[in-house]
Amino acid sequence: MSKADMNAVRFDTQAIHAGYHRDSDFGALATPIYQTSTFTFTSADHAMGVFAGEIPGYDYTRAGNPTVSVFEEKIAHLEGGEAAISTASGMGAISSTLLGLLKMGDHIVCGNTVYGCTDVVMREILPDFGITATFVDTADAAAVEAAIQDNTKIIYFETPANPTMHVTDIAAIAALKEKHPGIRIVVDNTFAPPPVQQPLKLGADIVVHSVTKYINGHGDVIGGVAIGSKDDIALIKGRAMGKMTGTPLTPFCAYLIIRGMKTLGLRVRQHCANAMAMAEYLEKSPYVEKVYYPGLESMGKDHEVAKKQMNGMYGAIISFVLKDGINGMSAFDAGKKLMDNLTIPAIAVSLGDPDSLIQHPASMTHVRVPKDVREQVGITDGMLRFSVGLEEIEDLIADFDQAFAAL
Repeated sequence: MSKADMNAVRFDTQAIHAGYHRDSDFGALATPIYQTSTFTFTSADHAMGVFAGEIPGYDYTRAGNPTVSVFEEKIAHLEGGEAAISTASGMGAISSTLLGLLKMGDHIVCGNTVYGCTDVVMREILPDFGITATFVDTADAAAVEAAIQDNTKIIYFETPANPTMHVTDIAAIAALKEKHPGIRIVVDNTFAPPPVQQPLKLGADIVVHSVTKYINGHGDVIGGVAIGSKDDIALIKGRAMGKMTGTPLTPFCAYLIIRGMKTLGLRVRQHCANAMAMAEYLEKSPYVEKVYYPGLESMGKDHEVAKKQMNGMYGAIISFVLKDGINGMSAFDAGKKLMDNLTIPAIAVSLGDPDSLIQHPASMTHVRVPKDVREQVGITDGMLRFSVGLEEIEDLIADFDQAFAAL
């Protein structure tokens, strides 16, 4: 059986077939799970060659595993990168990327709205290692450039940002490298996975994902990945993931992710369609003050940039704020009551599951971010974040109808 050229086929075909290598022992169609910590060798010379990198092979699962390699090759194809390194969590990928590419005395320009744990790493932990960060609105390329210092090595941001859905023009930030060579652009693409958005094709150097979310898509795995050039991924793997953090993805988790990725395109398109319908419904609701979703024209510049770089889909995360004064309640109290009265969405963090999930960022995902910083970037106490799932959209809307009526 011949093998298709993965560079010549389209997204859904890549999602199913990229990275797959026919099982030479039994011809298994599903990728086998190599659930082993260590690997044996046919001879001492064979072992020496593998450890020296002179012979292809595996020596220890922390450094590489055949099941994990299938996932890494598949996600590299889908993001348009040369190589990938997977980790045991999204924060494992982010921390390994930063620790692998930075050293004492280096500086980061970081988006002022990022995942709460990322904010803690940038604001509280990295300074202890002599690595500092300046937080700016990365949607303003001039502000980003003004924040660049002689020791700046990374510009890091999410787009859309968590949870404000603020959109950064990836190509505009990547263009800054022409005047500031040596800086790497690192984009957290968790909220807009391929086929929605491919930052490497827009000039980014490294893409990170919490694979826990849409890439796996079934709420049963924790994982992360960084994708980029072979040289950058080798640094991240050799300096950080394989040694300092020691956070490899397990073979069984890799197997589940590979299985989930075969329906990635189908799932993401339906997530996005549901989210667009849900955002339009919420925007018309008399109970809602503001809806944050890149697909809405009311998002202004964010919407215009999203149209340019998000391949006609806008993700499936919606943030919204209820009006103050509903039956005498504050937006915060009304939001709590709304969450308690919904019957389909679960109250939970994370996103990208088939199940719809709703949460309160200020007291959950972003509780460690200082209150004044939260409010400055728009993460108010009244904001709710809704991960729109794969349920029938009519059922979701009906559920919101009854929950609003109960306020």
